[in-house]
Amino acid sequence: MTKSRLEHWCRAVLLASVTILSGVTLASSDEVNSRIDNLFASITSTSPGAAVMVVRGGHPIFQRGYGVTDLRSLHKIDEHTNFRLASVTKQFTAMAIMLLVHDGKLRYDQTLIDIFPEFPAYGKRVTVRQLLNHTSGLLDYEDLMAKQYGAIPDDQIPQIRDAGVLQLLEKVSSTKFPPGTKWEYSNSGYCVLAMVVEKTSGEPFGKFLRHRIFVPLQMSNTVAFEKGKNEVRNRAYGHTLADGRWKETDQSSTSATLGDGGVYTSIEDLVRWDAALRAHTLLNESTMLPALTPVQPTGGPAKEDGRDVSYGFGWFLDPYHGHQRMWHYGETVGFRTSIQRFPVDELTIVVLCNRVDLSAPDLALKIADLYLKTGSLK
Repeated sequence: MTKSRLEHWCRAVLLASVTILSGVTLASSDEVNSRIDNLFASITSTSPGAAVMVVRGGHPIFQRGYGVTDLRSLHKIDEHTNFRLASVTKQFTAMAIMLLVHDGKLRYDQTLIDIFPEFPAYGKRVTVRQLLNHTSGLLDYEDLMAKQYGAIPDDQIPQIRDAGVLQLLEKVSSTKFPPGTKWEYSNSGYCVLAMVVEKTSGEPFGKFLRHRIFVPLQMSNTVAFEKGKNEVRNRAYGHTLADGRWKETDQSSTSATLGDGGVYTSIEDLVRWDAALRAHTLLNESTMLPALTPVQPTGGPAKEDGRDVSYGFGWFLDPYHGHQRMWHYGETVGFRTSIQRFPVDELTIVVLCNRVDLSAPDLALKIADLYLKTGSLK
């Protein structure tokens, strides 16, 4: 074989190999996309639904909407649709606190009394760090509201805001348990953290989030929603299936708090949030470390529903089948949400639902399985 014919043969083999490999990759991608679609096959074109995002290696490789934003407009859910995040909001609240610590305006070991001098004496034992990692022992504000309003229907109870949660806690004299000794998930703690941001920064919590997080990251449609003060564009409304029919169940007496669950955003903007976490855009790696360090309560391992959990600042940190993971879920009237980040695998899954019959965390992990366990995709 002459040199020229050998070179021609090598180029042909190389081209064929690339074509074959490209075909395998494309087929694999199509197959995975089809499997993801199948997970949401129960969602009809006229029912409430979900938005789904997969980011791999820093690039969004799957963004899709299923169903509609509401039953009045029947507007299709897409990557621009904004959902109420519920407790997935807590990572933004935690970031706000961490930015203030980075600015030198706040310390993790400061107590509630340090920040709110009028707070009852038990506030001397509750620190900012304990609020962040759910070891404060603060009473549940929903339980306090139930005692206050008794059997009054929820739709007749005025919506409470973060300041109202702080006021409720100022009327009691103790915590559930000595701060730092146990782990117990606390929405109260994150409402109080929103007020810590306001007191420390001198500006409303939602405005602080906007100018320190959302604007710098170009999350242009993300907002801490306050009725009468701002609006949610391309908004999804929450729904519940009752007696075989969908009912819009978008708001409750606790839907106006911001620190524990009031952020609305889209999968499009969450791509930018994920990129910022990956690149340490807002905080460098060492400054971010406390958020990713599991709390160790003095009274024993952190547990939720009888199982061990790991929690940092606004993030659960439990591994998944040996894969390092930082994640969170959100549940509120009409919405179910989840973000699952696998930093080492450079994989992020987000599922946002405006219906309560779907488990966003379970769906997100089924999607993750397609990428973490499928050999051709590793």
